[in-house]
Amino acid sequence: MSDTATGLREDSTADRESQWQGTPPPARRQLLPTATQARTRAAVRELVRPHRRLALGGFAMMVAATAVGLLVQPLLGRIVDLVAEHRPPGSITLPVVLLVLVALAQGATTVLGLALVSRLGETVLAHLRERFVEKALRLPLEQVEKAGAGDLTARVTRDVSVVGEAVRSALPELARSLLAIVLTLAAMAALDWRFFLAALIAVPVQASTARWYVRNAVPLYAEQRIATGSQQQQLLDTITGAGTVRAFRLEEEHTARVDRRSSAAVELTLRGVRLVLNFYNRLHVAEYAGLAAVLVTGFLLVRAGSVSIGTATAAALYFHSLFSPVNQALVLLDDAQSATAALARLVGVADQPSPEPSPHRPSASGPCSESKSADADADARAGAHAHGTVTVTGLHHAYEPGRPVLHGVDLTLRAGERVALVGVSGAGKTTLAKLIAGVHRPTSGSVHVTADDGAPRDGLPVALVTQETHVFAGPLADDLRLARAGATDDELRTALAAVDALDWAGALPDGLDTVVGDGGHRLTSAQVQQLALARLVLADPPVAVLDEATAEAGSTGARLLEQAADRAVEGRTALIVAHRLTQAATADRIVVMDGGRIVENGTHDELCAAAGPYASLWAAWSGTRATADRTPTHHPGPHTATRHVTTGQEGTTSPDRTTSPDTTTVKDH
Repeated sequence: MSDTATGLREDSTADRESQWQGTPPPARRQLLPTATQARTRAAVRELVRPHRRLALGGFAMMVAATAVGLLVQPLLGRIVDLVAEHRPPGSITLPVVLLVLVALAQGATTVLGLALVSRLGETVLAHLRERFVEKALRLPLEQVEKAGAGDLTARVTRDVSVVGEAVRSALPELARSLLAIVLTLAAMAALDWRFFLAALIAVPVQASTARWYVRNAVPLYAEQRIATGSQQQQLLDTITGAGTVRAFRLEEEHTARVDRRSSAAVELTLRGVRLVLNFYNRLHVAEYAGLAAVLVTGFLLVRAGSVSIGTATAAALYFHSLFSPVNQALVLLDDAQSATAALARLVGVADQPSPEPSPHRPSASGPCSESKSADADADARAGAHAHGTVTVTGLHHAYEPGRPVLHGVDLTLRAGERVALVGVSGAGKTTLAKLIAGVHRPTSGSVHVTADDGAPRDGLPVALVTQETHVFAGPLADDLRLARAGATDDELRTALAAVDALDWAGALPDGLDTVVGDGGHRLTSAQVQQLALARLVLADPPVAVLDEATAEAGSTGARLLEQAADRAVEGRTALIVAHRLTQAATADRIVVMDGGRIVENGTHDELCAAAGPYASLWAAWSGTRATADRTPTHHPGPHTATRHVTTGQEGTTSPDRTTSPDTTTVKDH
């Protein structure tokens, strides 16, 4: 289904394949996995283990910085005692000098400790990001589709950002705060054990506050992450399908959907704000209760002659100094819980097992492209000379249980044969193409690719080119080398020339070094498809699957792009999901699908003579072409919706109109 149609799926109840090839509605989405808290902690330990020395060094420096800082309160207490004893002014010189030295030493050790802890955090985060990206790129396409692009997008952007911010700020501060709390309480006990007991009066309130907060915050933040992902998904659906939304006058409906999901996200945010406010209120009660207890204890001990005024002052200052680290540690629970929820979502994806190798692997040009090693390049080139035979046997497939898309499909693509796949929208063409390409695994049945000598070739690559080609940001040459990393500039030019793209590529400001993609030179839709076909030529696989790879050209450049596609698949076995019947008419064989089954199979002349479904499609297409040739060009008024069809992955084979109104994309011109 084309991107412009995805915004219409949420409330559709039609039992059609195209519904399940796009983003499922929220109620039916199966979000990507989230790790348990135990598994998240274990993953962090696994990531930290190779950097134990760095972790120990950072911890040691933080302990030293905190311990040195604890000398401030006794020195201030000593000054109080000197004043109370009416000592001469010069007697406070030594304590003041020592305070200055303590400040310098604490500053130096703190900077070094924070640097080491930050370095550890950034290193661990970098490894986690690498694992996440590696596994995210290998997720089965159907799993991503069921979860919705918004879920993966939220993890890649917001969750990574939250964890990164926690690593840069929350982790070092939390380590500092916890060390300060522990060592300060130990110092109070060293002054007098009764000061320590008085300080503990605040602990029950703080502990209960922390437990209450964690109990409420963990599910709240997890729910907030899901709501944010749902909100992003709806925004993606509405924005990418804006043309369709406007054409069908669905602005109010989609605005309401965005409003509902945004309101849900805002409500969860406000619940979080109220939670934090109550959290602070409870902390203030603990602070005042503890300070009052320490002051009363100091008063009683001084009156009894057990301690000096300076010692009582040091104890009060110690407890007062706990305000900041205790509050900081408990407040950081907010960031910690948010980061933990985000981290669990990242680990959930990073822990995904690598998919079992397909009997054949997609390569080169479509959205599932992957760069290959030199050995894979050699295999691909060797495979092209061998040609590939594709045998499909008893193929059944369903994206959702109980909603079959393909029913017992049997098909053979002979070595070097070019087969066109046609049918109305929802017939199962794209599903069959993706199963042959190895993107999806069939529910039952098998797809086997063998060399032309009949020997099985499990590593025989199958290249998939779709109408949804991504242009990566960077030089054009690098984008092409995704298909063959070691390709020379001459080989790149040869591939571009094969698909009639060398002229415009050579005319770019910097030629093959011109930066394309986001932030770079903008390529037209037809140029993007030529780029995908050039990747196919470079990858040189024995079997190619083209899923409406010429759909983005429009009527004007359609023939040129079709010719480029013909040259790209020359010399290899090809399955072409035909966007226009001109592609089908020139194929060696045509396979017609309807309702997930193959209903016709033969050459163009044979099927036209059979007066079956293909003949009806051809007659409708021919009539449309003849009418279009006789119809003068006119410009509709601003309120006239003219039908300009862009078929999706399961679109019909008509160049200018569709036979299925369910998948017609209407745009206001």
